Amino acid sequence: MERHERQQLRSITDEVAGWVGQARTVLAHRDEIARAADDAIESLRRAVVALRRDEAVDWAVMPLRTGDGQLLGRVAERVHQPSLAPAEDRTLRHLTTQVAGALHDTKSVAGARRFFSGRAKRDAGQAAASFVLDFRTWGVSSGVPQLLDRLSLHDGRTFDVGVADALGDWVGFRKRIADLGDAPEVISSAAVTDLPASIGTIEKALRDEARYRAAAVSAGEAVRSREVQRMLVEMPVERLKDATRDRLRIGPLADAGITTVQAVLDYGARLEYLPGVGATTATRMRGAAQTLWQMTYDEMPVRIDIKQRTDETTELLRRLGAWDAMRKTKGATTDLTLAGALAPLARVLHRDVSHLIVFAVGAQVAELGKAVEAVRRRARSIDGTSGTAASADPWDDFLGRPADYFAMLSELGFLTEDEQKTHGDLPDDIIEAVRRLQLDTEYLSASLRGYQSFGARFALAQRNVIIGDEMGLGKTVEALAVLAHLRANGGHYSVVVCPAAVVTNWVREISSKSSLRPHRVHGPGREAAARNWVRSGGVAVTTFETLGWFENHARAVDGLACAVVDEAHYIKNPTALRTRRTRQLLDAAERSILLTGTPLENRIDEFRNLVSYLRPDLIVDADEFSPRRFRRQVAPAYLRRNQEDVLTELPELVEVEEWLPLSREDSAAYRNAVAAGNFMAMRQAAMLQGAKSEKVRRLVEIVEEAEDNGRRVVVFSHFREVLDHVVRALPRDVFGPLTGSVPAAARQTMVDQFSAAGDGAVLVSQIVAGGVGLNIQAASVVVICEPQLKPTTEWQAVARAHRMGQLESVQVHRLLSEEGADLRVTKILARKRELFENFARVSETADSAPEAFDVSEAELAREVIAAERERLFSQDAANLPEGEEAV
Repeated sequence: MERHERQQLRSITDEVAGWVGQARTVLAHRDEIARAADDAIESLRRAVVALRRDEAVDWAVMPLRTGDGQLLGRVAERVHQPSLAPAEDRTLRHLTTQVAGALHDTKSVAGARRFFSGRAKRDAGQAAASFVLDFRTWGVSSGVPQLLDRLSLHDGRTFDVGVADALGDWVGFRKRIADLGDAPEVISSAAVTDLPASIGTIEKALRDEARYRAAAVSAGEAVRSREVQRMLVEMPVERLKDATRDRLRIGPLADAGITTVQAVLDYGARLEYLPGVGATTATRMRGAAQTLWQMTYDEMPVRIDIKQRTDETTELLRRLGAWDAMRKTKGATTDLTLAGALAPLARVLHRDVSHLIVFAVGAQVAELGKAVEAVRRRARSIDGTSGTAASADPWDDFLGRPADYFAMLSELGFLTEDEQKTHGDLPDDIIEAVRRLQLDTEYLSASLRGYQSFGARFALAQRNVIIGDEMGLGKTVEALAVLAHLRANGGHYSVVVCPAAVVTNWVREISSKSSLRPHRVHGPGREAAARNWVRSGGVAVTTFETLGWFENHARAVDGLACAVVDEAHYIKNPTALRTRRTRQLLDAAERSILLTGTPLENRIDEFRNLVSYLRPDLIVDADEFSPRRFRRQVAPAYLRRNQEDVLTELPELVEVEEWLPLSREDSAAYRNAVAAGNFMAMRQAAMLQGAKSEKVRRLVEIVEEAEDNGRRVVVFSHFREVLDHVVRALPRDVFGPLTGSVPAAARQTMVDQFSAAGDGAVLVSQIVAGGVGLNIQAASVVVICEPQLKPTTEWQAVARAHRMGQLESVQVHRLLSEEGADLRVTKILARKRELFENFARVSETADSAPEAFDVSEAELAREVIAAERERLFSQDAANLPEGEEAV
């Protein structure tokens, strides 16, 4: 190679060597940026926490600290590096490998090394030189120098990324963490800043259960002690003689002016210094007084008198409320599950964490916010800062849900129950089986009275039962306790079938008294509700009318744990379509519960039908048998307790039959109805004459008296026209009429508005609409405008007000005309009442029930019309309409 050729080659190789150096710098810098970005991403990923419910991950959360902006900047730096086309990347790699090797080989022909190289190396060097020359020519024409200059311009560029912008497309971080979950969102840590404290409050409350309970017990004992003291202040000192079997002289006490047992206790050790007493007698006196105190204390239930709001009772309510909040926390498994799921997040929420990236895994991102709020709300309910503040009057909460408070008092032993009456009419072997069963209340947030717990365990032990407790005793919560127990033991699907009027009430009760999930399978949203029930489980609440549509959904679930039928007397007729559909559901369920406070309405056979749906083996075919034998046969499937047996705190029920004369206008309307043979018109005649009606005048007086006494009134009638007249006759706050045509949800709203109204408010309702399922405890005066044709219809209506949780005595006024249909219907119903007492109500009566007591409504109407025609027209046949004959 000539000298000028070697000089030219050296010039070209120097130029290409510069390219190689630039390429190496660029690639090294790009690799460094890539490594820094990968390290940053790995560091951020290591901080991710998985939030799990029921072992499945619902969310992944990445905490971001203020300093993490530098790590995100490294990710952004990599994203914003100049882009490289595949061909350009190959060129850079070619420069740092093959071209760099060729440059090395060219030294054997262009440099001093040529003097020491053998022929083979010189030949290789010559080939390398040709390669470099060709590459340089290609490189210049392909723009390699410009590519290297473009890439070198960006060296040393940095990015400042705020953590709030972590998911911005320009950062490039989102794509690198896509495997962590779906739909990631950046939220401020301020949204969860109090989560650690909330979880801490819940955990502390769970640890402090004994302390909350002890505080409630102590407050209850203080109320009881005060009541005992009040009684001993009024207890004459002569009772000391009873306690000592007349072996104690009390004359010296009377001489000293000590006249009550409490005064003896107050005097204490000073008694021995009284004239005629001495140390021994004083000791006996104090012992006798203390014995009376203890006996009184042991038998004294804790009473809550809304008219005597003592400091001790107020403190008791406050302590019960706090204990209830804790108990609900323990029983609120959903909230506790959420608290457990969120605990890992709470542990990483340090002060320098400013934002979170939340990923949806098994649940939507928005649900995390709801979960945090649920935990926060649970914590607030524990420490008294939610809803009712700690400083607020606890009486407000008590008045809003007195039944819950009485249930807590019963659980703490402050309300005594007769255990024998709690068991109803059950044989001993069943009672023992029920006692052995342990009720799992993990999913139940309500307190249970002793008799309610027994009822729930009876249903579980016997599997298919009728709970026939008298209305107002809490059959709903007994059924809920069963469903909660089954859910805790793996039963995910249950169904409640009820009249449309009480669907809303059932949904409310499930939500407020358990952590089970209710699904309202009724009305416009029934399709979505049914699908949700099939997908996620819970309690489907549907109606007899909707059941046919719902059947396919019920068959789609894997195992129906329990079917509950409320107001089960709706299926007394075995041939009715609603009955056949309901029985199919009962047959498909592993357990079933029929709830009815009126299992026997007209016919013994109807009650037998209900039992046969569940236990056909219990009823033998017989035309006549005694009530005692009947109850003994159905005992394995039937439990009934009455109010007076188990509700010792229930206020007095005062029932008044208001026998009123017919006014002249009433009589005329009544005679016309009898003449026409229109039984329904006969029943209404005395209420349709406005101010000229004696019943209406008396009704107005009752309402005015109720307002003066601070009471609210519910007026029941079978007839819509009567209710319309009542609304017009009452000038004050009237709600209604609540009729069968009012949608179920609107009925509950109407009752809620009435409950929130002032004294003297009146709710006007059809007895078959408002007398079933609804709780109308705000009313303490009940007016029934005409006798009903089924005794149970009236009992149901009265029980809407006179039920567990009622705080006022309940007055029931039955408006009765002293002649005519009212009188005759009342006499006939007296016989039907006796039938119920014999067969369905726990009773000691052992007489047989004649078949004559089996009276249908049509027979009753014919009997009354015939008797009234005889009475009114037998001596004046001319007054009968043409074509009619006197009877």
